[in-house]
Parts: sequence; C-alpha cells; structure tokens
Amino acid sequence: MDLSFLNFFIMEKSDFKYFVGVDISKKSFDIAIIEGDDTDSFVFDNSQKGTRAFIRLLKNRGIPLESTLICLEHTGIYGRLLIARLLEKQANFCVEMSLRIIRSLGIQCGKNDRLDAIRIARYAAKNHNEMELYRPVPEILEKVNALLKVRDQLVRFRADLGKHPNELKNFDPELGKLVQRHIKKTTKCLNDEIYRMEGEIEALVLSDERLNTTVRLATSVTGIGLFTALYFTIYTNFFTKYENPKQLACYCGVVPFEHTSGSSIQKRSRVHHMANKLMKKQLHMCALAAVRHDPDLKAYYERKAEEGKNKMLILNNVRNKLVLRVCAVVKRQRPYQKNVA
Repeated sequence: MDLSFLNFFIMEKSDFKYFVGVDISKKSFDIAIIEGDDTDSFVFDNSQKGTRAFIRLLKNRGIPLESTLICLEHTGIYGRLLIARLLEKQANFCVEMSLRIIRSLGIQCGKNDRLDAIRIARYAAKNHNEMELYRPVPEILEKVNALLKVRDQLVRFRADLGKHPNELKNFDPELGKLVQRHIKKTTKCLNDEIYRMEGEIEALVLSDERLNTTVRLATSVTGIGLFTALYFTIYTNFFTKYENPKQLACYCGVVPFEHTSGSSIQKRSRVHHMANKLMKKQLHMCALAAVRHDPDLKAYYERKAEEGKNKMLILNNVRNKLVLRVCAVVKRQRPYQKNVA
C-alpha cells in the first residue's frame, strides 16, 4: 500500500478526546489510555494477534480512532507490527524519541512498562499541539538501512577477526601461522561480500532520484562520504525529523552539555548519553578527513590548536560544522561551495 500521501501536520487541541501511550518491548506492549482524569492500563502480545486485539479493545470501549492520539516511544524494529496496523487503520499516531519525552516530563520516580506507558500517554496529552503525525519511512530507505546494518556487522567481524592471530603470533609463532592461514581465506570472503553489498547499496541509491539527489548534496560537503550521507538521510527520513540543525547536531552527539551548579562548572562538558553513537562515530571520521582536505576547516583546526584548545574539542566543533553544512545544502538544494580566496 502506497502511504506516501501521508504528511506531517500540526494537530489542534480540540481534535482529540483520548490519548494512548504505548511502551513496546520485544515480546509485548503496554498501553495506557487517558480520558479526562481517568487512566486505564492494558498489555498485549507484540504480535499480529496482539495488535488486532489492541484495535478491538478501542472499538469495544467506544473509543473512535479519529478522536484518539496514540503515542509510541521509538524502539526500532519492535514497533513495526503495531505501526503497520495503525497505518492500515489510518489511526492518528506519533513515534517520539525517548529523549524528547524525558525532557518534557522530567526525571520520574519508578520504572516499569506500565508506568512508562502512562508517562507516554501524559506526554501526548501535554504536548499534542506541537506533535506531528508519523510519516512512513520510504521503502528505499528501509532497503538501504537493512543492507547497511549487515555491512556494518561484516566490517566489525572482519576487524575482530584479525585481532587474535596478531596477539597469538607474538607468543606462539607456529600456532599463529596456522590460524592466520585460515583467517586470510575468511577475510577474503568477507571482503568480497562487503564489496558486493556496497555495490548493491550504490545501485539502490542510483535507482531513486530523491535519494540520489540527497546523497549527492550531502557528499558535496568535504569529509562527508557515501555511508555517512546515507545514515543522515535514513535517521532523519530525508531530513524531515528535526526542527533545526542544532537539534540534529544534538542527536548526532556533537553538541556538548555543561554540568553546572550555580556559577561553577562541576564536570567537563559532554554529549548526552542518548545521542546516536553511530552518527557520532561516523562524523568523527568525517571530521578527520575534513581537517586534512578542507582549507577552511584545516585553518580553523590549526588556529585553535595553536591557541591551546583541546584537540578533541576542536574536532567536535568540526563535526558540528559538518552537520550544519549538510543541513544547509539539503535545505537550499545546492551543492556546497568552498570559499574561494
């Protein structure tokens, strides 16, 4: 079913009478229904049968979907069955990042799936004027994301594979040679499969005009490679899941937060623990490339280093600049233009 016609839109307060919070785990999902001052809780199996039972419960309780806002916390693949069911029923629902919910409600005492569902329902009731309805991820991004995940696993396995024999040959050369011979064969197979998979990913990119254009724009920024551009596109659903570039930079883990008490800084600035660690790692490699090949960023890095700034802090600032540049080129739909002296 083609669901591309669904768009984000801001919801009016008068649209909803019921607010449903959903906390999803691998085997089950808890829901909390808020109607006025009343809250009811239920639990269902995370299965096709369970999602049908959830919709049936709403119907049996006289809760119309058109008057109901359902809010799910983002849980990756665990939410796919329920999201598919809600799309099928044309329900009003949002998928929110846990960090946004925590920031809205503050630190809460106690934690279990039932309480989490209630908190998510309260979040929806409190913030529905600013929330946006879920927009399905295009099929092309689903395919690319699936291949990227397998590729990442293969790359990590290849890296881990070489660690053991390198240590072994220092203490037992003969045994190290024996192991190394077999590892070379396995590594060759991994290299061939990674190369084949990367070719398939590139073919998918070229097959979709929108994705190809977005990737070309992002990679026009010096330091940003194909895979980082794809991660940007996937995690932001074509750069639609953030309100401003700073918010995206926070998500990528390149905006440090200070820990302060009064006027004194108690701890060194650090990124939030809920930032996307994969994006942070990707951007670190991009920053290293950028300070070598981009004249402006190279000059910036050297100037700050001469001033005695911490080199990791400088690199983090470069990562932040890269995020801002990528957002700018995608918004303007024009490739990045280097400053010409």
